[in-house]
Amino acid sequence: MQLFFRQVGTGRPMIILHGLFGSCDNWLTISKVIADKGFSVYAVDQRNHGRSPHAATHTYPELATDLHEFIQQQDLEKPILVGHSMGGKTVMQYAMQYPGEFSQLVVVDIAPRPYPVHHAEIIAGLKAIPLATLESRNEADKILSEYEPSPSVRQFLLKNLYRNDDGAFAWRLNLPVIEQNIEIIGHDVANPRIVTEPTLFMRGEKSGYVRDKDLPTIQHIFPNSIVDTIEGASHWVQAEKPEAFVQSLVNFLK
Repeated sequence: MQLFFRQVGTGRPMIILHGLFGSCDNWLTISKVIADKGFSVYAVDQRNHGRSPHAATHTYPELATDLHEFIQQQDLEKPILVGHSMGGKTVMQYAMQYPGEFSQLVVVDIAPRPYPVHHAEIIAGLKAIPLATLESRNEADKILSEYEPSPSVRQFLLKNLYRNDDGAFAWRLNLPVIEQNIEIIGHDVANPRIVTEPTLFMRGEKSGYVRDKDLPTIQHIFPNSIVDTIEGASHWVQAEKPEAFVQSLVNFLK
């Protein structure tokens, strides 16, 4: 698996993994801010997302293996691993499969537990967009608005829409495989072990993804962890409160 990535800065190596329906492009602006603090930041597209290859399956052990291959390909030694939502599950799974092969872990607004399927409306909305006859992004947005009321979420989702070499609209997302695996994407990490490396769990104050009742589980699996709640943020911590996100991240790493 040759994952697509964008790299900025010099210093300690850091890998950032996006969440479901996202891509490394969502992290470009904040990557540059982090890089200025003395880090070499690799923002990576996970399989079936962005410009990375499509595959028939999408499980966390596979995503962790993809990440391991990427680290080997780039010859990175004990990188810092940062993951948001689905990406957070990937870096937790990496910690289970590859002990001692990273320095620090940052998990953004996701807990080590299973989640029920809750993206059915978004998938239905994306599937409702007729790519073959679509004439504009505005048309796509109008159709998607019947399924997703938030303009900012629709804007985020429609970043996956592009024109291919034939000039037709297409998805960068592997939408059929994501739909088939949407239940698996909600799964807990596999083969859990006790992870002793320093770990930061960052959560949005207004998000329900990391609940207070998840904290004992986090503390058990990640005994060398801290939880930082970002005031005023919901699930999209880094997009809604970028300054607080960077501050929390850098304070932890230093």
